[in-house]
Amino acid sequence: MGGLEIFLWVVLAVGIGIGLAALFGSRGTWEKYQERATLLDSTGPEPDADSPQAEAEIRQMLEASNARRARRGDAELDVERELARLRAPDPEVVEEIRALVEMRNRRLVRQGEPPLDVEAEVAKELAKL
Repeated sequence: MGGLEIFLWVVLAVGIGIGLAALFGSRGTWEKYQERATLLDSTGPEPDADSPQAEAEIRQMLEASNARRARRGDAELDVERELARLRAPDPEVVEEIRALVEMRNRRLVRQGEPPLDVEAEVAKELAKL
């Protein structure tokens, strides 16, 4: 073996040794990083979409959107109407819930029980969402 080959093997061995030392030496650092990332991810409970704070934030975003529209020369949106539209349930979801309640009613009638008030049940199911 020549001198160059010995030199390359020594450099390779030293590099592997340094790499392993760095790997095992950084284990605590990665554990601390994971712990901190987990703490940052757990920000607490989701804010309630029906809260006054959420409504105020939505209103603020709509007003900012109107300000941008006014700067561009576009027609402004009616903030109250748009807020009501955004807060209203999706018509497809309402129809799906209505179909489920009607199926439940048919099952109850077959079992000899009185049927449910469809509109009241739909409203109750929507409130759960």
